[in-house]
Amino acid sequence: MAISLRNAFIKNFLGKAPDWYKVAIIAFLIINPIVFSINPFVAGWLLVIEFIFTLAMALKCYPLQPGGLLAIEAVAIGMTSPEMVKHELVANIEVLLLLIFMVAGIYFMKQLLLFMFTKILIGIRSKTLLSLSFCVMAAFLSAFLDALTVIAVVISVTIGFYSIYHKVASGQEPHASHDHTSDKHILEVSRDDLENYRAFLRSLLMHAGVGTALGGVMTMVGEPQNLIIADQAGWLFGEFILRMAPITLPVFLCGILTCVLVEKFHICGYGAKLPENVRKILVEFDNEERKRRTNLDYAKLIIQVVIAVWLIVGLAMHLAAVGLIGLTVIILATSFTGITEEHALGKAFEEALPFTALLAVFFSVVAVIIDQQLFAPIIDMVLSLEGSAQMTMFYIANGLLSMVSDNVFVGTVYINEVKAALTHGVITREQFDMLAVAINTGTNLPSVATPNGQAAFLFALTSALAPLIRLSYGRMVYMALPYTLVLSLVGLACIEFTLVPMTQWFYDIGWLTQATADAVGHVAPAVGH
Repeated sequence: MAISLRNAFIKNFLGKAPDWYKVAIIAFLIINPIVFSINPFVAGWLLVIEFIFTLAMALKCYPLQPGGLLAIEAVAIGMTSPEMVKHELVANIEVLLLLIFMVAGIYFMKQLLLFMFTKILIGIRSKTLLSLSFCVMAAFLSAFLDALTVIAVVISVTIGFYSIYHKVASGQEPHASHDHTSDKHILEVSRDDLENYRAFLRSLLMHAGVGTALGGVMTMVGEPQNLIIADQAGWLFGEFILRMAPITLPVFLCGILTCVLVEKFHICGYGAKLPENVRKILVEFDNEERKRRTNLDYAKLIIQVVIAVWLIVGLAMHLAAVGLIGLTVIILATSFTGITEEHALGKAFEEALPFTALLAVFFSVVAVIIDQQLFAPIIDMVLSLEGSAQMTMFYIANGLLSMVSDNVFVGTVYINEVKAALTHGVITREQFDMLAVAINTGTNLPSVATPNGQAAFLFALTSALAPLIRLSYGRMVYMALPYTLVLSLVGLACIEFTLVPMTQWFYDIGWLTQATADAVGHVAPAVGH
């Protein structure tokens, strides 16, 4: 049946998204200029809320299109400028390069990753121990590598696991060509197992995601804002770890305990076990892979092991920007495994480029936050406080803002403001050091509450994996809730009760000195004096 040209435009707008969603986006686009003409500050916060809405509805429509329309309008009506958007993109070029090249590099390592993780998955039968392994492994890797790289590995492996069972559940051979995004060929007897398997993979992904936050907060290379904070404070690698230790060590232990408890007591969607039918299929797949493996395959695995070693060494020693190291992985992996066709290379970039574009839109919203000074009242209020209340409020304010914005942006804005206060003599060096710790932990820990704050969580939510395992924005927030409460409250308690005495103890035993304070131009008085 033919449709009118008018209805064709409506039908094409945002494609298969529900009609109510399309109406909501159109309403946003109409309302924003009106509100901006009345009160730019309110319009700025309205835009942030609308962008969060598009993220929350990621399974209805990929956020790039509706979020991009909102960002284009924001620039058009003067909420920010193209120059400011470009400035934010340039300032975050390392993150963009990471997504473009490192995620694609991981694609060419997936044979090795699938081989290793299959052994772990079928070798550890205890779900609690398996969850703990994923969480601790992600934390360790994120402390020295990069959270997005780690989560990209987990996503790649999880998609591999999912597709293996999905093929068999659809009545096909594991090596057959198959569309694992469609359930229409799933055999009726396999549907319950598939749902349980999805719940099982969801929990592993979330444990790994939280692990990246637990490890990422500990070192100056764990998260981008850590590097910025360390640079402003003049802290080197070892001192950064010591400065954060009064908060990060108790939080890590409590995070690990939370991982065990949510699995044991099936809290917030955790506790799903690997269905026995699925385990059998994975074991059979592993056995079949071993039989089919030729010397060519073994040679590829050996090359990938060597490249994995280079990847870890290169990232740990910061021999180059993360994205550039990812580019070397692509070149080495394809050169020595026989992948030379352009179309074969193109597949590797399919996963990361939509998210890279989405992140560019996200930085446009960040540009609006800067130009409209949306955080200025909160910063002024916090700086007006004194003593321990100042540290506590910095931690809380950073945490709350990181839940709705980007933790890198929040951390950068706050540390720059605090450094300016130090330079102008508003605060002492002692206060600066303590506030820097509060800023770093505040941006890293409470931000696990939503995908907005943690880039690793946002990447997982908008990846090809999320719709496969039915991981929506709401479900991610729900599953993160136990971790959010524990990490945030334990971090807050440590800011209040352990930060000052432990830091003083580090000074007393000589682990911390005045060297970094002198390097920045101020001498830190003894903590607590």
